[in-house]
Order: sequence, then C-alpha cells, then structure tokens
Amino acid sequence: MGILYDDVVIIRHSEKEGDPAVITVNCPDKTGLGCDLCRIILFFGLSIVRGDVSTDGKWCYIVFSVVGKSTTRWGLLKKRLAGACPSCSSASGISYYSAELQPPRPPDVFLLKLVCHDRKGLLHVENLEIGMFQAESWRFAFADVTEVLCELELAIKKVKVSTTPDGRVMDLFFVTDIRELLHTNKRKEDTYDHLRAVMGNSMISCDIEMVGPEITACSAESSFLPTAITENILPLQMPDELPSSLTSTSVSVIMDNLLSPAHTLVQIVCQDHKGLLYDIMRTLKDYNIQISYGRFYIKRRRTCEIDLFIMQADGKKIVDPNKQKALSSRLEMELVRPLRVAVVSRGPDTELMVANPVELSGKGRPLVFHDITLALTMLNSCIFSAEIRRRMIGDREFEVYRVLLDEGEGLAVPRRKIEEQVWKMLMGWEQ
Repeated sequence: MGILYDDVVIIRHSEKEGDPAVITVNCPDKTGLGCDLCRIILFFGLSIVRGDVSTDGKWCYIVFSVVGKSTTRWGLLKKRLAGACPSCSSASGISYYSAELQPPRPPDVFLLKLVCHDRKGLLHVENLEIGMFQAESWRFAFADVTEVLCELELAIKKVKVSTTPDGRVMDLFFVTDIRELLHTNKRKEDTYDHLRAVMGNSMISCDIEMVGPEITACSAESSFLPTAITENILPLQMPDELPSSLTSTSVSVIMDNLLSPAHTLVQIVCQDHKGLLYDIMRTLKDYNIQISYGRFYIKRRRTCEIDLFIMQADGKKIVDPNKQKALSSRLEMELVRPLRVAVVSRGPDTELMVANPVELSGKGRPLVFHDITLALTMLNSCIFSAEIRRRMIGDREFEVYRVLLDEGEGLAVPRRKIEEQVWKMLMGWEQ
C-alpha cells in the first residue's frame, strides 16, 4: 500500500469560526502511535473533542476533531504529526513498543542560563510582541519565558530558578531541541532574540551551551523521594479519600469480552480534562496494548464517552481477570488523578509540588511547567526557586516539579487556593 508523504497527515479547517478542525492520519500502524499523536496535539495547545481510530493490524486510520488557539502553527503541527508516523515501508508488520528495542540516540542537552533583574511574574511577562503573539495588557500573562521556550520547541528537561540577594534572578534551563539545531549560531541567536523580546531591559545576559555527557547523565537520573513525601503527599495508590477539588469525578471503566470474538471492549465514561485522550493512550502504550478500533466524543456538560476494542501484543483479548483488574484500575487512577498537586511546608517556607507520570518510553507530559507558572501568576504568587527532577515513586518514574514560593510579608493566598488553581490550570478547567 502506497501513500504520498503529504497525505499521511491532512488537516481540514472549518469554514465556520469556532468549529473544530479535523486532523486525519493515514499511515502504517504501531503500538503507541495514538499516544505519540495525542502528546503532540497537547503540546500545541489543542483539545481533542472527538476521535476515531481503526486499524487492521498493519495500517491505521485516525481522525481527530480539535479546537484550540487562533495562533496555532498548523504547518508545523502537520510536520510533527507526520514525523511521529512510521514510514510506509514498515507496513509489512506491526511495530510494538518495547523497552528492549533499540532506543533512538538521546538528544543533546543544552544549558540555557538566563540572568535578569528580579521582577514579579518573571516567568510570565506581559505586554509583549513576539512573532505571531501580541498581548495588549499588563494585567494578564500571555507570552512568557516558558511559553516562548515551548513555541521555540525547546523541551525543558530540568530547571533551577533562584533569586540572589542583590536582586537578580538566575534561571538554569536544561533543554533539548526538537529541531536539533540549537548547536548552530542561527538557532541560538533566534532564541536570544525571542527571549529579549519577552524580557526587554530586564534581561542581563543569556548564554546557551551544550553540556557534557556526565551532566546529561546526572540530570537524567531518577532518584527516590523520601517516603514521607510519597506516602503522605504524592501517593502512588489511590487514597480512600481525596479532595473533590483535586480529582476528576465520576470515572467509570468497564471491560467486556462478550461483544467481540477477538477483542476486549473497554468502555470509559468520565469528565473531560486537558490531555484526557493522551492519559488513556499513554496507559495503553505502557501496557503494550493495541487498539483495533476506538471512538471518543464529548457529550453535554463535559462528559466523555470512550469505546476501545483492544488486544494484547500476542493478538489475543484480555481474559485473565487479574490483568483486566490491573488495567482497569490503572486507567481509573490515571483519569481520576492524572497529576498530583500538593502545597506543603518546607521548614518556614511554602513549597508547591506537582508530579506527573513518565511514559515507559521516557517521554513526559508537555506544558506542565508552563501551566504551573501561569497559574501562580494569575494568583499573584511569586516563585523564589524551582526545580524539575525525575523521581521514582514506587516502581514508576515521575517528573516532579518543586516550586518554592516567595511569601514576602506572608502568604497572601491560602494554600488550598494555590492547589486548586494549579490543578484547574493543569486540567484545563481554569475557565
């Protein structure tokens, strides 16, 4: 079966403003393809309101209806989606994700060191004009440092933000370049120009350099968090009771082996949230589950219904009750609480902690740090220091964001309100 490269991904825009755009993907199949596509769509700030997936085991056909920002770079989105699809030559046999398969060469890691005058809302600055972005008011953070890095396709792997006594802020970003061009002078200068446009005279200096393998290895290491934190603050298992404001509600996961002779039917009903389909797809990818047919749509009041006909890597349905229970429990947990958010005391100070699961492939959820900083800016809360590290919680790897808040004369915003605002921003419920 042959298909032109330009036809692998087709994006059709609605003639009526506000209606969804339709993304069609037609390519060879592989386990985890849906997860990879949903991650890219989430990275571009789009929401999937409807989806259909079908495959014969070798070739797949996927249709997503998406809504998002007017500034979406559709051409670049198409390029990234096409890049995630297997080549047509792989259609002779389905590719399954496995940790034992030869992994791709890890990307080069760069240290971006940004020094600037201390200023409230540094990570979210306003009244900017940068590329296609234009903000007209200082009241709301529109374009910001973290968003600029995302728009430049610089993925933040680790960050250390600190404030010095002399009124300066030093940001250390360990980043990788999706375009793989940050070693060139042109790409570096482009990054400088964009950051300068954001920060103006507040920026003192900006340096970018490739880090050595020893620093890369160190920054990539996953260390264990103290037991007191994992058990009491960021538990891996679902606690008996959780605040309703920090969870999604009314999640139902039902498995049925009677409707199809070759597939297990998974029926999910839950509340919509940002990255919902990604959370489902990454869970199935981690379990090496293949989707033969799937349908996703949003009903009234943000209720989502998902039907998935799935099978294991061996091509058989899931008949083992223990495997069924493990998968359904994991899906329910990831939909009720896809991220963990907590505000805790760190000595005399206040610390915000956010943790999100890392896929077995090593990829994490996009735009988390961006959403955290945006939520804090909307609360008028300042960041004194911040770091991103990969940590082991139980037998799973998480990206853990630890943000030390600058309380000044005292914390004006209640801790519960900080938790709820950050949670709503991450879940896409801020409006």
